[in-house]
Amino acid sequence: MDLTQLIPTNVTAWDVVFAILAVIGGWIAAHYARKGVLTLGRRAPGVSDTMVDIAARLVQYVLVFLGVGIALGFLGASIQPVLAVTIIAAVVIVLVLRGVADNFAAGVLVQSRQPVKLGEEILFEGPDGPLSGVVKDLNGRSVIVTTADGRTVHVPNIKLLSDILVNDSRHGARRSEVQVRVGRGDGRELSSVLALVRDAASRAEGVHARESVTALVREVSDERWILRVRFWHHPLHAVAVTSAVVTVVAAALEDAGIPSVVTDSPVAPPLASPGTL
Repeated sequence: MDLTQLIPTNVTAWDVVFAILAVIGGWIAAHYARKGVLTLGRRAPGVSDTMVDIAARLVQYVLVFLGVGIALGFLGASIQPVLAVTIIAAVVIVLVLRGVADNFAAGVLVQSRQPVKLGEEILFEGPDGPLSGVVKDLNGRSVIVTTADGRTVHVPNIKLLSDILVNDSRHGARRSEVQVRVGRGDGRELSSVLALVRDAASRAEGVHARESVTALVREVSDERWILRVRFWHHPLHAVAVTSAVVTVVAAALEDAGIPSVVTDSPVAPPLASPGTL
């Protein structure tokens, strides 16, 4: 395509002056618009510097191209071929970068609405089932999570918005439970066993004092009681605190001479009662 055919020969000096002013005005507007977006973006809570910089550059480029287009209009150029080429290029870029754009837009929502924050533990759907881990970084493409077994997972931002997300840390505390199977004996009262278990669990290291420990009866038979002991703790310390509760409760029952089994996970009931703990 011969570019000289796009510009007519009847261009006046004023047309050239206005075209130059349009280019200069577009450049000045782009410069100050970029500074304004940077200033406002850095004041907005939950928006990273990377997101702000990308948005500022996009605004700058749009205004520069707008100034060039106005300048071509003053020169009387036929810009339809240029617009056609620009639209085709834009469509190609959108098709190629559609996934990136979706993640970028989702990243803006994640960092503005803040369903997750740095240091929080979240539960999300992984390739082989649910995964949980601590959020280590947030960027324009993904949320980086470190699992308890040392794996680093990059979760696309769009996946956090489209799938179910469980935030285990936002409440500030998390409830766990252990199961206690206690053998029944002559003269042994259920109320005293419940009180013993509650007091022991509340003394375990890491158990919150502001939320009371509860001991509930799950099953009663001729040979045993099965109890469910619930307690609250720091959201990231579930394994350590549960281990401490199991140890303390088992020791308290042993000191009291009460036969028992304490486990950190409920056991499915057998089809037929074995008659033992």
